Amino acid sequence: MNNRLKVLRAERNWSQQDLADRLEVSRQSVNAIETGKYDPSLPLAFRIADLFELRIEDIFQRD
Repeated sequence: MNNRLKVLRAERNWSQQDLADRLEVSRQSVNAIETGKYDPSLPLAFRIADLFELRIEDIFQRD
């Protein structure tokens, strides 16, 4: 699944650790999502969308 997470994070000048802390996940999880090695669970995808005040569809797109 493609995503805009890295771009959205960079726009806010957040490190991967900053985002991980806000989402209550590990930095490794953030890295795996950003690089497309891991697709977040639906609850985590909703937390990400809420944090960025966007819809899930605005962050994640199918390949």
